[in-house]
Amino acid sequence: MINKQAISFYLVYPLLWLIASLPFRLLYIVSDFFYFLLRLSGYRRKVVLENLRSSFPQKSEKEIQTICNDFFRYLCDLTLETLKTLKMDEKESTERCVFRNQEWLDKLQAENKSIIIVMGHYGNWEWAGPSVSLYTKYQLLVIYRPLTNAYFEKMMVGMRTRFGTEITPVNQTLRDMVANRKRVTASAFIADQYPPGGGKIWTTFLNQDTGFFTGPEKLAIKFDYPIVYIKINRLERGKYEVVPELLFEYPKNTTEGEITEAFSRRLEKDIVADPTTWLWSHKRWKHKR
Repeated sequence: MINKQAISFYLVYPLLWLIASLPFRLLYIVSDFFYFLLRLSGYRRKVVLENLRSSFPQKSEKEIQTICNDFFRYLCDLTLETLKTLKMDEKESTERCVFRNQEWLDKLQAENKSIIIVMGHYGNWEWAGPSVSLYTKYQLLVIYRPLTNAYFEKMMVGMRTRFGTEITPVNQTLRDMVANRKRVTASAFIADQYPPGGGKIWTTFLNQDTGFFTGPEKLAIKFDYPIVYIKINRLERGKYEVVPELLFEYPKNTTEGEITEAFSRRLEKDIVADPTTWLWSHKRWKHKR
C-alpha cells in the first residue's frame, strides 16, 4: 500500500535540507524570492488584511497595507529560519538568539522552583526554545500540538530537541507535569492560539472579542509555579533577543482569569509596539463568544 505521507516527505525533504544548509546571506536571498512568489499568489492576504483592520481601526489603509507586506516578508524569513534549525549548532544558536537577564531565573532554579512560560506566536518562537535551553539552567519542556504527517512530525521533534529540550504533546500535559514534579522544569506554552472546545476565557484583545485557553493558568495555580512571560525582540534579520518577565510569582494568590488576562495584555502591548512579527495569517477570530 502506498504511503502518501512518506512520499510527500521524501520528495520535499531534500529541498528542506538544501535550504537549511545555505549560509544566512543566501538564505535571505531565497526568502526574498519566496516573498515575491507569495505576493503573486495572494496567500491568505485577505485574512491578514481583515485581521489588521479589525485590530487597528485607527490606522489608515496605507498603514495597514504596509504592515501586511512587512508581515509576509517576515513570514518568509521565519519559515526559512525555522528550517535552518536543522543545521544550526550551539554557537550559532546562541549568537543568533541571545537570552537576556537570566540571572533571576537562575536564582529561581537554584531555589528548586519550576516555572511555567507563556508566550505568543510573536518573533521566532522556534529559536526561543533552544535559547532557553542553552542560556538557562532550567530543563525546558515545550508543550506542542503534533503534526498529522508522522514523517514531518519526526523531523520537527528532532529539530526541537537538539539542545536538550524535551517536548510534550498537549493532550499529555497534565500527566507529564505530574510525573515531573520532582524535577526543576520550565514548561513552555504558546498560549495565543484559539482554544477549541471548552476551557476558554473571553477578553478584549486587539480591539476584538477573543477567547484564550486556560490551560497555563489552571496548571500554574494547581502546581503554584511562577508564571514567566517571554518576549522575543527581532533586532535585525536573523538576530533576536529573548527577554523573560515575571508575571506572577505565586499563582495560587490570583483570582480566576487574572493570569490569562495579564498574559493577553502583555502580548498585546508587544504586538501594538511592533505588529510585523505576530502571526496574522491564522484565523484567530473565526469563532465568536
